[in-house]
Amino acid sequence: MNETRFRWRNRQLREHASVMDGTHAPTKLIKHTTYLNVYLKQWMTGHIWLYEDRIIYTGSELPANLEGTEIIDGKDSYIVPGYIEPHAHPFQLYNPRSLAEYAARTGTTSLINDNLMWLFLTKKEKAFSLLEEFMDLPATMYWWARFDPQSVLRDEEREAFDEQVVSWIEHDAVIQGGELTAWTDVLYNGDEQILHWMQETKRARKPLEAHLPGASEKTLVKMRLLGMDSEHESMTADDVIKRLSVGYQTGIRYSSIRPDLPEIFKGLKEKNHTHYDHLMYTTDGSTPGFYREGLINMCIRLAIEAGVPVIDAYMMATYQPARHFNIENRVGSINSGRVAHLNFLKDPKDPTPHSVIAKGEWVKRDGEDIKPENSIQWKKNGIDHLNLDWEMNEHDMQFSMPIGMEMINDVIMKPYAIDLDASASQLPDDTDEAFLMLMDREGKWTVNTLLKGFTDSLGALASSYSNTGDLILIGKSRSDIEKAFARMKEIGGGIVLVDQGKILFELPLPLGGIMSDLPLEDLMQEESKLKEYLKEYGFSFSDPVYTLLFLSSMHLPYIRITPLGIMDVKKKEVLYPSIMR
Repeated sequence: MNETRFRWRNRQLREHASVMDGTHAPTKLIKHTTYLNVYLKQWMTGHIWLYEDRIIYTGSELPANLEGTEIIDGKDSYIVPGYIEPHAHPFQLYNPRSLAEYAARTGTTSLINDNLMWLFLTKKEKAFSLLEEFMDLPATMYWWARFDPQSVLRDEEREAFDEQVVSWIEHDAVIQGGELTAWTDVLYNGDEQILHWMQETKRARKPLEAHLPGASEKTLVKMRLLGMDSEHESMTADDVIKRLSVGYQTGIRYSSIRPDLPEIFKGLKEKNHTHYDHLMYTTDGSTPGFYREGLINMCIRLAIEAGVPVIDAYMMATYQPARHFNIENRVGSINSGRVAHLNFLKDPKDPTPHSVIAKGEWVKRDGEDIKPENSIQWKKNGIDHLNLDWEMNEHDMQFSMPIGMEMINDVIMKPYAIDLDASASQLPDDTDEAFLMLMDREGKWTVNTLLKGFTDSLGALASSYSNTGDLILIGKSRSDIEKAFARMKEIGGGIVLVDQGKILFELPLPLGGIMSDLPLEDLMQEESKLKEYLKEYGFSFSDPVYTLLFLSSMHLPYIRITPLGIMDVKKKEVLYPSIMR
């Protein structure tokens, strides 16, 4: 088993040291190349020795023993460390394996991942077994420990969630606590349980990540005093400087829902900000199509185009996040003892690599992708097709609530007063209102209202993809909703569109009803089709996948549909409760 995340065995360490003496030959030797030394902040020339998955030496010396060594001519390349994504959500239709493989081929060879879906989809022991299997992926996979579920859960589900938190904090693959979306509960509502978990994380010498969009300086200071170390919700240069001033490691974001990075760099330049040592990029769990050109390589390119010094642009993608997470002895540099993550560039101003070595093996060479030969035992570890052993019927579709949800953008919803006849079998096409249902995946409860702004004509959308893993049904027609639900059930989970009794589109999500098993490139094409259909039927925003994900997320204003019912986010009050079936 590949143990590069945690340790090498004594035997391996002896072999690594013996390469310097010539007792063992390096497995790869990159000769006569130019490489970035992040400790000197300089481009260096020389040779790089690799032994299996580890960097042995960088410098002017050549090894005495070359028996069986793969010799690589590096004279036409500039080599930089593999990039780090410090804030990944590896469940945005894709799965951790498909994201890691694609990310590595585009130069992002280390990811620090959200663990939220494991808390809903499988048992803790099986989730930890999956973490072990992910160690064999080409990218190095680290994880977070969530303290809150983003939504509100029924008592039994919340108890099951809370029981797992401490074990995640203690796990070797977990290197941070957070992100904390329920910070208002800690700061204003006296949530001692979460504060205790925060302190346990600090005792384990792991940093804490906050989620503080629009926070005042006073709030930032208070959360820093409670233990928060990093924050990634800056939307402007002023936000960035405010966080740096308080002492946060600051994530600067370029994502499908918040592509703020170009404006942030523009603002920093106008303010003559030239210090980048506590900044790191993130794409913050973008939806598949946003990654057509890669992950962190896109951020580096934007930095260079904005006039950031080239070496600083690369260090924000490598050394700075590694230092923050206390993993600089593993990743983030091309120095002795680090994991062999290397990106080969044609030019320092072009951060998209023509070749990539990840964990000592080629995953891309001269522009050609090399598919790794590994598999993940999903079913063995509790991640299988969604199996619904219950039926939906017309009695479930009772829409008597006076308050609906109106979309302000992809993810922000405001309450509005419903004034049309919601008892009709089909809502009229001259309005942008649609039936909205959130149903328990176990079939125990439902929450029904209307959603304004999603579609003006679509018969139905059924989705098992959501923030809590429960089922979302949206549409104009009750009969189409029933058909979409039936088809989603038949394919074992996914997203299904139906109109006038005809199935228009379906995207199977066979991994827990949340994740596709397609390679990311193929998934991009399917997501594009989904967006095209929804646009045709009146969806006027940019990212419907995020809309589905965040309908029940209590960290966003103003009103949400949750397992407890329709809720006022600010007051944390249930306006209209869910109905038991």
